[in-house]
Amino acid sequence: MERLDKYLCDSGVGTRSQVKAILKSGRVTVEGKPEKDPGRKIDPAVQTICLDGEVLGGMRRAVVMLNKPAGFVTATEDPVEKTVMELLPPEMKHLDLKPVGRLDKATEGLLLFTNDGSLLHQLISPKKEVPKIYYARHEGQAGEEDVKAFASRITLRDGTVCLPAVLEPLGPGESLITVCEGKYHQVRRMMASRNMTVAYLERRQEGELTLGSLPRGAVRELTETEIQNLEALAQGKLPYNK
Repeated sequence: MERLDKYLCDSGVGTRSQVKAILKSGRVTVEGKPEKDPGRKIDPAVQTICLDGEVLGGMRRAVVMLNKPAGFVTATEDPVEKTVMELLPPEMKHLDLKPVGRLDKATEGLLLFTNDGSLLHQLISPKKEVPKIYYARHEGQAGEEDVKAFASRITLRDGTVCLPAVLEPLGPGESLITVCEGKYHQVRRMMASRNMTVAYLERRQEGELTLGSLPRGAVRELTETEIQNLEALAQGKLPYNK
């Protein structure tokens, strides 16, 4: 049994204040009868709850893209630092979203959130090899030997061996890096192992998803088609085209 207002929030109807207003308007029914009490105990497994005649299904799957600014840690909570959860708008707070992987405090760009535990695991698992593309500004200039090193399982200074990655030099002090895993500070450490200290790092793409015109610090919810394509890629059912 659970409260009706919580069930409505979990179904994506709105925030608690919005749900309260919706209930007061008489638009919600339980077993065909209008219900205005937000504290009404319900059992969704045996009772039918509707909004404007449409059956609600409880917690809906959601995937959200954030264009992360620097200065926020990727964590659900932190006693000292500001977290990326603070960047989610109030109307998304009830969706129980979790960050997909992590970007360090100084790194900007594409960060996904989801309340689908299975999808989250698939996207962060190195076995699924979901590609992530980063833009880096760094010391020096990447050369042919660096490109070969990235492609042949680069070894970090602590002995950690990375999966094959793609290093694409863009010119003096600029490169694109594609990785399929998410080790701690991986891109920065990979570049440092080749004596190219990273000064600025931005994740620009994950799978087929790009930031597009999403402003820094803004979020948008992915469409169901985008979610399905991301899921298919993680399951190896969809080829990846850079």
